[in-house]
Amino acid sequence: MGEGEEEEEDLLLQECGGVGGVGGGKESSSGSSSSSSSSSDHILVSLGALVPDQDEAARLVAAASRYHCHALRGHTQCSNVVPQWIQAPVAVVWSVVRRFDSPQAYKCFIRGCVLREGDGVSVGSTRDVTLVSGLPASCSTERLEILDDQQHVLSFRVVGGEHRLKNYTSVTSLHATTAGGRDATIVLESYVVDVPAGNSKEETLTFTDTVVRCNLQSLAKVCEHLALQQQQQHQDR
Repeated sequence: MGEGEEEEEDLLLQECGGVGGVGGGKESSSGSSSSSSSSSDHILVSLGALVPDQDEAARLVAAASRYHCHALRGHTQCSNVVPQWIQAPVAVVWSVVRRFDSPQAYKCFIRGCVLREGDGVSVGSTRDVTLVSGLPASCSTERLEILDDQQHVLSFRVVGGEHRLKNYTSVTSLHATTAGGRDATIVLESYVVDVPAGNSKEETLTFTDTVVRCNLQSLAKVCEHLALQQQQQHQDR
C-alpha cells in the first residue's frame, strides 16, 4: 500500500468518528438503544429529528416496522436503527443501495467486493468484501437475504470472514418523502449483532452505529451528487 492510500484511509477513519474497534471506551452515541429489540417506538424516536411532522413520522414507522423490529437472543446481542435524510428521489438512492455486488460505491470502509455465489440480485447470493485498514477486521463474507425492488428493501447477513461482529444482520429500507416541493428519501438501516466477549452492549452499539452512520452519510453525498448530475443532464436536453 502506498503512502497516499494510507493517508486517505486515516482521513476516512477520522471523518467517521475515529473508529478504531469495539471496546474503545467511547460514550454511547445518541439514539442507541440497549433494549431487547428495535421497537416501533424506537424507530419513531430515531425519525423525530428528520421528520417533525408526527403524521408523516407515524406513516414511515408503520412502513418500516415490518423490517426493522429484530428479535434478540437475550443480553448477548444488541440492535439499533439509524436514519438518514437524502435530498434525492428514491429511484436514485435505490439504484445505488440495491447493488449488492458493489457496496464500495458508498461504503467507505470497504476496499473491494467480489461475488462468490449467485448473480447479486437473487436471494442466497454471497459476496466477499475486503475492508480498509484501521478496523478490527480484514474481510467479510455476506449473504443476500432480501432484495425487494417494489418496497425498496435490502438485507444481508454476515456468514464468514475475519472480524469481531458475529451474527451481524443488516436491513436497509428507503422511504419517499418531500422537502420544499422536491423529492427526497429517508433511509433507515437497522442491524442486530452479537456483543463480543469482553465488550459491553453500549460499546458495541457505539462502534456499529458509527460505522453505519458514516456509510449513510457517504450514501447521501453520492446520491445527491448523482441526482444533481441527472437533473443537469435533463436540463441540457
